[in-house]
Amino acid sequence: MAAIEARPASATTTVDVFKRGNYTTKAIRTSNAPKTLFIVTPENEGTYPVLLFLHGYNICPCCYSQLLQHISSHGYIVVAPLFLGVCSMYCRPDIKSAVEVTNWLSSGLQPVLPENVVPNLSRLALAGHSRGGYLAFALALGNANITMNLKFLALIGIDPVAGANKCMKSVPKILNSDSFNLDMPAMVIGTGLGGESMLGCIPCSCAPDGLNYAEFFMKCKENCHGFVISEYGHTDMLDDDFCNNCLGTSIGKLMGSMCKSGKGDKTLMIECVGGLVVAMLMAQLEGESRELDAMLIIPVLLLSSLRLWRPHNHNFFFFLI
Repeated sequence: MAAIEARPASATTTVDVFKRGNYTTKAIRTSNAPKTLFIVTPENEGTYPVLLFLHGYNICPCCYSQLLQHISSHGYIVVAPLFLGVCSMYCRPDIKSAVEVTNWLSSGLQPVLPENVVPNLSRLALAGHSRGGYLAFALALGNANITMNLKFLALIGIDPVAGANKCMKSVPKILNSDSFNLDMPAMVIGTGLGGESMLGCIPCSCAPDGLNYAEFFMKCKENCHGFVISEYGHTDMLDDDFCNNCLGTSIGKLMGSMCKSGKGDKTLMIECVGGLVVAMLMAQLEGESRELDAMLIIPVLLLSSLRLWRPHNHNFFFFLI
């Protein structure tokens, strides 16, 4: 696998997806759905595409508030259900719940939104972080076993993880297949430090090798973009106080201690992940691909260094930021 060293270009795209957008946002919590929801929506009058966002294991959706606000400020309604599954490995109940929330959107979302804010469910995307990234892929691959009334147009996995280790893979074991047969474009965002352990020589990491972003990306046969933010860790896109907001504070603190974190400003990480997500949504939901195309052709990124990789026997670019 050869690498090409490159410097960030001075050119800018039409919309700076790495900075907050022009829409003011509002956070809404509601229990009038199959699952408790954390919704971040533009307050400005208008009709907006919708993103269903699935959180990581024992991480409350509100712990992603800065990231979700960034995405929403560019004109997207983000719906994040809360999953309370005790077993992190057996995921079929949460996949089913995600479909139930998706089916609820048609009748239930509009009444809980601000006045004159209208969801456009014909422009719907699916994303998730960590275990939620795995859930998103499992759902997109048809593992729900119940009928879904809406169609997703794009899939985004943010440092997806498919188990604790190779002996404890998440069920269904989607990585056992030779390739993913997806009917939508996909993006995989990884972290360079996610596979590293905080416990030295003890192999215990939040995104272990063989189950992390690299496997998900390589299983995507076509129409998939891969980005790795090399100097940041698995939970660096969360709010600074996420450990105190998790489902169980002790579990949240344990997760925080296990996940190696980058030394840089976390605001840059949130902006980078948010910008990548927004660029994908603009391209696939709105037909505005200039921002995403610019990232694939010219390294217009806000961090200090960029390496561009082309994986062996693969047709797609893989960026490491």
